[in-house]
Amino acid sequence: MPFGRVVIVFLLMVFGQSFSAQALEIDVTQGRVKPLPIALPNFIGGGGGAAQKYSHDITGIIGNDLQSSGLFQPLPQNSYVEKITNFSRQPRFSDWRIIQAQALVTGRVVMQPNGRIRAEFRLWDIYGQKQITGLQFVATKRNWRRIGHLIADAIYKSLTGEDGYFDTRVVYIAESGPKNKRVKKLTIMDQDGFNVRALTDGRSLVLTPRFSPTSQEITYMSYAGGKPRVYLFNLQTGQREVVGVFPNMSFSPRFGPRGRKVVMSLQQGGNSNIYSLDLQTRGVRQLTNTQAINTAPSYSPDGKNIVFESDREGQQQIYVMSSNGTGARRISFGKGRYSTPVWSPRGDLIAFTKQSRGGFSIGVMRPDGSGERILTSGYHNEGPTWAPNGRVLMFFRESRGARGGPKLYSVDITGYNERKIKTRGFASDPAWSPLLK
Repeated sequence: MPFGRVVIVFLLMVFGQSFSAQALEIDVTQGRVKPLPIALPNFIGGGGGAAQKYSHDITGIIGNDLQSSGLFQPLPQNSYVEKITNFSRQPRFSDWRIIQAQALVTGRVVMQPNGRIRAEFRLWDIYGQKQITGLQFVATKRNWRRIGHLIADAIYKSLTGEDGYFDTRVVYIAESGPKNKRVKKLTIMDQDGFNVRALTDGRSLVLTPRFSPTSQEITYMSYAGGKPRVYLFNLQTGQREVVGVFPNMSFSPRFGPRGRKVVMSLQQGGNSNIYSLDLQTRGVRQLTNTQAINTAPSYSPDGKNIVFESDREGQQQIYVMSSNGTGARRISFGKGRYSTPVWSPRGDLIAFTKQSRGGFSIGVMRPDGSGERILTSGYHNEGPTWAPNGRVLMFFRESRGARGGPKLYSVDITGYNERKIKTRGFASDPAWSPLLK
C-alpha cells in the first residue's frame, strides 16, 4: 500500500522565550556523558478518556526517545514530590530539586472538536528556575506517535544545541526463513521500531536500500526479473522504477545531497567502476576507470566529493575523489581491509567497516584519513548509516551459528551507548532517513 506523507502543524511558541545562552546544557562532543536527570510527569489529558490515553502514551514515547540517546535519565515517577495538575502554573522548583532533577517537562494533550490531537509542553530549568522553551503541535490521530518524537527532538535540541533525530524512519532488509534460503523484504519503520511496513513481497532479492534527502524516495538493488538492477521506490505512491537500463550488474546506489543524482557501481567483467546518473536527464557519467573493484560510493554533504572503496592497490581501502571523478586519493592506512564508507551529514567524519584479525569493526575517520577511531567491534559488524544529526550510527551485526542472523544496533560517535534496535526477526542493511517534514 502507498506510504503516505505525514503532515503535522507546528504552532507558535506559546510560553516564554527560548534563550540561546542556557545555564543547563549537555556537551555531546565529550566521551562518556553522565545522563542528565530529567523529570517527565505524565502529560495532563483534557477532553475525555481518549486524551488521557494519548497523554500517557505520548509521555512514554518522549521518555523512551530521550533515554535511548544515552544523554538523559528520566527519573521514576513514583519519586516525584509535586503532582502536576495545572499546565499553566509554574512548578515548585524546590520539590524537583529534592529528587535531583535538573530539567522538568510538563505538558498536556487536548482532543480538538475536529478530531485532531493538540499537544503542548514546557521545558523547565530546575536550578535556573526558568522556562527554557515551550511549543505545541497538532496532528491527526493516525500520526499521534510523531508528536512524541517531535517533542523529544525539541527537548534534545534545547539542551544539547544539536538537532534531534527521533522524528525519523529507518529502511532496512527484513530477513526470515532458514539461513541458506532467506526471504528478504524491503521494510520501513520508525527509528524506535514501531509502524513497521514491508515495501516488497520477498519474491525477489533486495539489497542496500538508501534514502533520498527528501525522505520520499528510496533507492535499492533488486534481482526482480532475474537481473540485478538499481530501483527507485516512491514512498508516497508506492511506485517503483528502474534507474537506467545497463547491460551488466548495477549495485551500491546512493543519492546525491540534493536528490537529483544517484551514484552507483556498474560491473564490467570482473571489475566494477563508479558512475553517476542524473535522474532528470538520465545522463550517465563514468567517474572511475581502473581495472579493479570500485564500489560503495557516498557523496559529501556539499556534493563536491565522493568517498568510495577500491581494491586498486590489492586490498579494499577507502578513497576520496572529486565528484567529477578526478583526484582520487587513498585515505585509509590502518592494518586491515576497509569498506562501506559513508559521509556524515555534518561533513566532519566518514564512517566505515574495517575487517582485521578475523573480526569486523565500525569506525570513523576525518575526510583526510586522520583521527581514525573504532566505535565497536564484533564477529561481523557491517553497513554503518548516519542519523541525520551526525551524532549516532546504526549498523547490523551478524550472530554465529545455524540459527544466527543479523540484527540492527546503534552507537554514538564517542563509542558509547551501544544498543540493539527493536525489529521483528532478523534485519540488515539499515539506512536512516533525514528528519521528516
